[in-house]
Amino acid sequence: MLLTEHVNEKERKTSRNLGRYPTDEELEALRRAMIEAHNVISVIEEAAPHIDKAVEALRKGYDAIWQLYRRLGAPYGETGEGMIRFYEECDFFQTPDGVNIAYCVAGEGKDLLWVSPPPFCHVKLDWESFFSHVVQPLAENQRLVWFDWPGTGLSDRGSFDFSMDAMVRVVETVVARVGLERFCVASALAGVLITLSYATRWRERISRLVLTDGWTQMSEMEQSAAWQAEKSLRGKDWVIYTETLARVLMGYDDDNYARLFATYFRACVEPDAHRAIWDAMEDYDVSGLLSSVTAPTLVVHNQKSTWLGVGSGRRLAAGIANSRLVLVEDLVYAQLPSIIHEFLNEEEAAKPPSVLLSGTAVILFADIADSTGLTERLGDAAFREKARELDAALRSVIRDHSGTAIEGKLLGDGVLAVFTSARQAIEAATACARAGAEVSLPLHLGLHAGDVIREEGNV
Repeated sequence: MLLTEHVNEKERKTSRNLGRYPTDEELEALRRAMIEAHNVISVIEEAAPHIDKAVEALRKGYDAIWQLYRRLGAPYGETGEGMIRFYEECDFFQTPDGVNIAYCVAGEGKDLLWVSPPPFCHVKLDWESFFSHVVQPLAENQRLVWFDWPGTGLSDRGSFDFSMDAMVRVVETVVARVGLERFCVASALAGVLITLSYATRWRERISRLVLTDGWTQMSEMEQSAAWQAEKSLRGKDWVIYTETLARVLMGYDDDNYARLFATYFRACVEPDAHRAIWDAMEDYDVSGLLSSVTAPTLVVHNQKSTWLGVGSGRRLAAGIANSRLVLVEDLVYAQLPSIIHEFLNEEEAAKPPSVLLSGTAVILFADIADSTGLTERLGDAAFREKARELDAALRSVIRDHSGTAIEGKLLGDGVLAVFTSARQAIEAATACARAGAEVSLPLHLGLHAGDVIREEGNV
């Protein structure tokens, strides 16, 4: 049978879909298209040996254009029309639980693992659009590894095990797959809790930690109006939910950024998986793990967060021995790559002595003034919450001034600290007074210089 006859017969069999028989002109156009397709295939086959070199040349050219574009000030989420970016590696692997996970690697330098906050992750979009202003700069100075959680992004969308143990296993598998040995970890939001769980299980692997807008347990967030509004909308229409979250509850000043976030959010996760993640997160609690973190840690916290008060950041910094707190006003995380880069490239932080030797020292004691009266006026629960927030702030101040807080038994709501420098102790006392005033809890402060004896966690 001739080609024209064969096509003619096939078209007649399917003519019911067209509502008529094809014309001779249409059959001739189809014949010419088939011939043209054959010619294109022949050209591709002849060019095949040279394609690798062409792709490499394109890679270098586009990379140079992209760097120029960024220097000229690329706005959030834009990569330029027709812009192409290439990853060093982007692939899938399977966890011990049988879940396929998408991951990417880009850049050169110190190994940095970015632990995205579930469910906000999509390895392709994180690089190319919404989160590119964070991910790409991180890859300019480090060898960056990032991945999608189960049920999100390009990973398997059929997995709904978001328990802490399951999430830590994902991180363990990513680390093994990429071959990370000793590396830095940066994370944000719910990713902070998973990072802390991993870091306490694999202390020897972690060189530095950056924890952004994290918390220790869900009760810290449940008090916010944003969380309460989000929970009431969580089971409603998916588009209304995502648009309200992005445009109202997140607190973004940039309407365009909020619009991009809503679109990105819907691309990251399906409604059922999103609800399952939030349900699982309500059981996350790392408050008992903070003292086990040994890596130098930078805690970054947004002062404008609509979800978490500054107390959450202070609580993290106070609970981790070798850490410090940086307060920012940067809801879109534009400053985060430079903050991370500077911290990762500092000289190794001096570790505090594990034993405070006996000898001459300056002792600082801080205690809440009129705590009984404040309890009666505020109520026990409100006073306790304020006192816990202040305690975290005071311990952070003490560390920032090179002091050592004493963890032994104390009476009341006091904090006791030892300094080797009188100047540092005086400056710390002044900063402690300011911290108390900020939360309307005035302090009694005392300083004493003399010989001390360290004994069973006390002086």
